[in-house]
Amino acid sequence: MKYLPSQLLYFFLQNKTIKKNIRILVKFLLVILVTIILYSILFHFIMEYEGRQYSWITGFYWTLTVMSTLGFGDITFTSDLGRLFSMVVLLTGIIFLLILLPFTVIRFFYAPWLESQAQLRTPRELPEGTSNHIVITNFEPIAMSLIKHLRQYNFDYVIAVNNTQAAAELLDMDYKVVIGELDKPETYRKLRVDKAALVVVNNDDMLNTNIIATIREVSDCVPIITTADAYDSIDILELAGATHVFQFTKMLGVAMAHHTLGVSTQTNIIGSFGEALIAKAHAAFTPYEGKKLEESRLREITGVNVVGIWQRGKFEIPRPETVIHPSSTLLLSGSAEHFSKYDDFVGSSRTFSAPVVILGGGRVGQAAADTLAEREIEYRVVEKNKNLIKEDKKYILGNAADIHVLERAGIAEETPSVLITTHSDDINIYLTIYCRELRPNIQIISRATSDRNISKLYSVGANFVMSYGSMGANKILNILMPDKILMLAEGLTVFKAPVPASLAGKTLAESQIRRKTGCNVVAIKSGSIFNINPDPVAYLNKNDELVLISTTAVEKQFINNLS
Repeated sequence: MKYLPSQLLYFFLQNKTIKKNIRILVKFLLVILVTIILYSILFHFIMEYEGRQYSWITGFYWTLTVMSTLGFGDITFTSDLGRLFSMVVLLTGIIFLLILLPFTVIRFFYAPWLESQAQLRTPRELPEGTSNHIVITNFEPIAMSLIKHLRQYNFDYVIAVNNTQAAAELLDMDYKVVIGELDKPETYRKLRVDKAALVVVNNDDMLNTNIIATIREVSDCVPIITTADAYDSIDILELAGATHVFQFTKMLGVAMAHHTLGVSTQTNIIGSFGEALIAKAHAAFTPYEGKKLEESRLREITGVNVVGIWQRGKFEIPRPETVIHPSSTLLLSGSAEHFSKYDDFVGSSRTFSAPVVILGGGRVGQAAADTLAEREIEYRVVEKNKNLIKEDKKYILGNAADIHVLERAGIAEETPSVLITTHSDDINIYLTIYCRELRPNIQIISRATSDRNISKLYSVGANFVMSYGSMGANKILNILMPDKILMLAEGLTVFKAPVPASLAGKTLAESQIRRKTGCNVVAIKSGSIFNINPDPVAYLNKNDELVLISTTAVEKQFINNLS
């Protein structure tokens, strides 16, 4: 309560809009007061007409009880004129006191009061010494996933918001927020953008251009990562001052197409850490399909190391007895030479008589279609918005939940894959269930806009789920920490760590790193030399660095368990 006077002072003096609202409210209250006085005077005249007299206090009492609809009934008129007057007073009270007064108080006093409380609660400036932080200009799926990782790696961040209500909601969810206009240089001065490690500008193309140009008025050197919806916006955003411009929706569509059966059984490189390359490869239609890992002899024949296996979204560190199923996706580590040998070993991909079916013709679906066209893979796109339909026989207008539409698109037992690419996770879950019921053996690759729906999509039948939020966040983190970690898809990370003192002088087999921590050693770095996929008998020296791969959940266990 001791802060109430200062809050009221701020409320009444903060801006002209509040003062104008208060004046409107006061004028309305004066109208009500004048009406009450007028009715009280008329009450006396009509009572004298009926031959009765009452005090002025009684007149106000009667007027207020009738206008407020309490109507105690202790004072009533007996004439028709008096009763007609009572009805007028009653109706006026209903309109003024029960309808207009609550609306006016809420609209011109209570709502501004709540907004002022939110503004008082929301910071408008970062502390003066703030540095090496990440500024985010919009809260959406990529930002949600990014913030989760920033907290894990102890990075400071702030979300710039220009809406008081949105800022209050984010504060309630325990996010760090600063309120300010996104197109004003003063906002970014208060965000200490000149000392920031990175700015993520993730709004629409037009607003992104404005924000980037505004930031460049404050700092010409801070790295800026931004998103582009349209291809033509890339050059414009770069000219405005963006350091990196990504089309995450297009990248997602390309990634989904690369996971399609029939595109390739060969390696798809998804990252590199020094000279160590990380790639994915499908097990279907390969020589080792259905075999145990030790029976496949992949390391002996090609030199690649299988550092992980996905099976319906579940990632595991493989063991010699692990069976490689047709639906498995292998995570491989090796050099360019190793992957070349692997590609020669598995040979070319299998062709299918039926087309790949893409559900959704938006930016993600079109990017997937273009990728398949480049690989000369037959496809059909199902889209219910006629504005997204190209003048092409490969595009089918209709609802993907209609069996007749899917049959027109060519879905059949021979169809290798269905790509579900809509931006709505609810629709994607529905279509995944529908397609799994329709074609039990088909490969289903689905998009997830929000990370929280990834497990749901796997549980209802998706073979592979690509997360828009995780993919964008991983790309940003790889730029933010290029020499420390490499974020991969599906919650995997490649990271460097010095050889713990307790392991120095031991062989890789003796260290038991995989068993103790769940991390797999990709390479051993000695000075500038990378020993990729080291043999179990390789020694760990005191000054060496390990390149390891693990899930983000167990990454920290390496130091905790072996230090």
